[in-house]
Amino acid sequence: MMKPLDLVKWRKKNGYSQGKLGKALGVAPLTIYRWEKAMREIPHFLHLALKYLELKGGEIEAEDKRKSKVRKKTV
Repeated sequence: MMKPLDLVKWRKKNGYSQGKLGKALGVAPLTIYRWEKAMREIPHFLHLALKYLELKGGEIEAEDKRKSKVRKKTV
């Protein structure tokens, strides 16, 4: 089971803000905050999602940038 401090360390090591990690996981930034402050229990499967982000992180960021450019062009 991941501990709150483990999540904070992982997030900082991988360059995620609470907001950016929340977006990548499909949860509110407040949820990340609550996990890190032990206000809510961290899901037992979160380590799998974080491993996925480690493996696919660059691809996810590149896709976000492409989507952002498309939105700017259509505005």
